[in-house]
Amino acid sequence: MMMKKTLIFLLSLIILASCQNKESFTLSGVINNPKNKTLFLKKVNINSPVVIDSAKVGKNGKFKFNSIDASEPDFYQLGFNDSDFITLLAAPGEKIRIGSNDQNLSASYEVQGSEGSEKVRMLDMRLTGTKHRLDSLRKEYEAATKDPGAAAKVASIAGIFDSIIKDIRRKNIEFIINNTTSMASIKALYQRIDENAYVLYDPRDLQYMKIVSDSLSKYYPKSKTVKALTEDVRRELAQMNSRQVRNMALTSPEIKLDPNLMDINGKRIALSSLRGKIVLLSFWSIESKECIAENLQLISLYKTYKNKGFEIYQINLDNDEAKWRQEVKFDELPWISTREDDPSDPRNAILYNVRTLPANYLYDREGNIIGTNLHGNPL
Repeated sequence: MMMKKTLIFLLSLIILASCQNKESFTLSGVINNPKNKTLFLKKVNINSPVVIDSAKVGKNGKFKFNSIDASEPDFYQLGFNDSDFITLLAAPGEKIRIGSNDQNLSASYEVQGSEGSEKVRMLDMRLTGTKHRLDSLRKEYEAATKDPGAAAKVASIAGIFDSIIKDIRRKNIEFIINNTTSMASIKALYQRIDENAYVLYDPRDLQYMKIVSDSLSKYYPKSKTVKALTEDVRRELAQMNSRQVRNMALTSPEIKLDPNLMDINGKRIALSSLRGKIVLLSFWSIESKECIAENLQLISLYKTYKNKGFEIYQINLDNDEAKWRQEVKFDELPWISTREDDPSDPRNAILYNVRTLPANYLYDREGNIIGTNLHGNPL
């Protein structure tokens, strides 16, 4: 009976330890000949690393961090200082081991027990190699530009430089597509060649941010890192849309609210030619009883204020030109009567956002709209 109770107790401890492991990870390793003796472990909260623990490196180079709390994969920095560190992508339950024979941990290291951290290591080492190649090319380029007879060499170096940048961009895109469910893809999204240049430099690369954001949001909906990525995508999309609208505005022909239509006498008249007068721009249709009734009211108004600098510029929207002409003559409309050049595509009515008839816009003597849809006593 005692043996049975002991086994149940031990089994409970094993299960409890297993559950605890799922909410934490361990980190240990060997760093030979380190410059410093204290390692710091920082958790990367969005873009601000925060120290969460430290460990001494023994004489034999060994170090260990026990049971680091973690409920989901996240980014950490392990290093001696702000210039010598490596990035880890640690997940709950992992037993991560680090090995390095270099005095600078970030220069060369190996990682075991963490698939995400190994992917991050590969990305960082590839970027470091690319930077070294680009730095060498820059020096060659600067030297070649000082030689007047080395124009061909300058062009060749510039071409190689460009191909290296395109190559690492292509490789990062390939990595992202093959790792959309891994948070290591976030690392591939935000790598920089230098202070001012991302590896993914093309505006079209925003699509890969969106792909990663959508995918990781399903797997890690509570992750602060993923939420930050999603917000970044939203902001970038908004800025892109804003840029597109701005570019359209700059490249599109200027839109002017200045009708220039043929009047009933066959003379083309622009609204802007009436500058200096108070002008009522009116849209109407013969099919509207309200429009016909308002025209009769406007006749009285027009007669009263015409000699004081008041004018009416009226645009008809009917398809039947003959009926329009007949109505203007029958009601003896005394103002400027025009109609859309193509009533099936009423460009002026569209530009003025005419939704109902009658509709009107009152202009002051400087050509500014000072009132809209004024009828009866308000007009």
